[in-house]
Amino acid sequence: MIYKKAFSFIIRDLILATSYKFEFFLRFFFMLFSILTFYFVSKLVGGVGMAHLEPYGGDYFSFVLIGIAFSGYLMTALRSFSESIRGEQMMGTLEAMLVTPTDTSAIVTLSSLWSFIFMSFRVLMYLVIGILLGVDMSNANVFAALIILILTIICFGSIGIISASFIMVLKRGDPINMFFMSTSELFGGVLFPISVLPDWLRTISYLLPITYSLSGMRHALLQGYSLSALAPEITALMVFSVVLVPLGLLSFKYAVKRAKMDGSLVQY
Repeated sequence: MIYKKAFSFIIRDLILATSYKFEFFLRFFFMLFSILTFYFVSKLVGGVGMAHLEPYGGDYFSFVLIGIAFSGYLMTALRSFSESIRGEQMMGTLEAMLVTPTDTSAIVTLSSLWSFIFMSFRVLMYLVIGILLGVDMSNANVFAALIILILTIICFGSIGIISASFIMVLKRGDPINMFFMSTSELFGGVLFPISVLPDWLRTISYLLPITYSLSGMRHALLQGYSLSALAPEITALMVFSVVLVPLGLLSFKYAVKRAKMDGSLVQY
């Protein structure tokens, strides 16, 4: 039954996304521009910072390609759940969905499935274009990368649900979104290795799941690390998942209950 519901949500959002064909095309057009920008920046960087890039293969373009590709899952999680809630509120369909037999947590998860599917397609395009531009993934450990990807989506998705909970109650000014948006790119190792940060700032990096996600993904795809070699990153992501999943679901259920009590469920 849940599979039919998931399929229905995906088809609905697919039809909605593809109905705006020009905007759909522009996403891929500017994605190519983003990749080419960092490709030429990497030519300028050259061998500068080689010591910091050596653990990841020594090539800046390969390093940053993985960073911008997979950090997209965090941005998707932070936006898709909250935007889905806001969209359903504006269309007046949120309250109707929440009174159906479908569990509240299932509704918020299913409503964002398409966003993660589309993001996965974008990541695949990033990697294909990167390979065409010379990124070497011939030794990639795909199985390990998939495990890290699953844990990454679980962690980031849970953060997104917490973010949606704040939107449900506050309507605007979500602190979770602002915090992770502002800190992840700087401290998460998206555009540069965290080893360039001072020790006291690097501590912040270790508190963010994106740090372990990108580190593990780079080691798996660029250097073919084994599961045992990736154990620190996988373990950290598992710990984050164990903490964040129940926290996300509980926070959203509380937010729905609070909104129903206040009578603000359909307000936006």
